Amino acid sequence: MSNQNLYRYLDSSQNIQLDPEGYLVEQRQWSLEVANLLAEDEGLTLTEKHWEIIQLVRDFYIRYEMAPAMRPLVKATKQALGDEKGNSIYLMTLFPGSPPKRIARIAGLPKPTNCL
Repeated sequence: MSNQNLYRYLDSSQNIQLDPEGYLVEQRQWSLEVANLLAEDEGLTLTEKHWEIIQLVRDFYIRYEMAPAMRPLVKATKQALGDEKGNSIYLMTLFPGSPPKRIARIAGLPKPTNCL
């Protein structure tokens, strides 16, 4: 049995595969254009505020080799962007639902550990 049925495609040319939870199968396919497609798939329109969080999470991933769960995300945001943006309410306003999971999806990263 092929696992191909478990995936869906983000784009009409069927070049960008997503896993069953909506994460990129091939992280190297990520680009700003792909991020915008992923955000659109999430029902979001990315603003400068979104992009600064996405870049912060991508930097976190490069440094720690994992996408942050909520507490490390809040702490990293607070350290980088200050108290006004370094809180869960601000992150949930930008990325409703589960900010760590939504940000990781849009940033082209794997699902954060400890996220259900």
